[in-house]
Amino acid sequence: MRSRALAIVVALSKNRVIGKNGSLPWHVPEDLRRVKSLTMGHTLVMGRRTFESIGKPLPGRRMIVVTRGTELPVGIERASGLDEALEMALTDSMPFLFGGQAIYEQGLARATHLFLTRVDREVEGDTYFPEFDVAEWNVVRETHVEPYSDVRFVDLERRVSLAR
Repeated sequence: MRSRALAIVVALSKNRVIGKNGSLPWHVPEDLRRVKSLTMGHTLVMGRRTFESIGKPLPGRRMIVVTRGTELPVGIERASGLDEALEMALTDSMPFLFGGQAIYEQGLARATHLFLTRVDREVEGDTYFPEFDVAEWNVVRETHVEPYSDVRFVDLERRVSLAR
């Protein structure tokens, strides 16, 4: 039986950097537009620091922040852990893990879809996407992002194992 859909959306560099000092270490407006298009109408599950880097509720999306703290703006839901957040998101056909590093580390094994923005250069950072085996994934779509020579959108779906 196939488990329910769970997507990860992330921009990462060649050396798997996803952040530096609480922000993205590059500026690609096309990536921001893509993320908005992919996630509109869906639930975003993120850690506290990711939410703080965004700083506000994102219109048209339900936001669940995994945190031990209790102070969140009106309209932002709190979960004590990833399991609770995913339980809260059961009504969504495809909730999105939205970062940061710990959320991705905990959720990668459960993800059915990866929506990657690959920045094909090494950059300095302090937050990383976990390593993953590309053999477990099928490339559904890969698009070069104009006008950047080193940015691609890569959409992956997890291969269904017949052995399970």
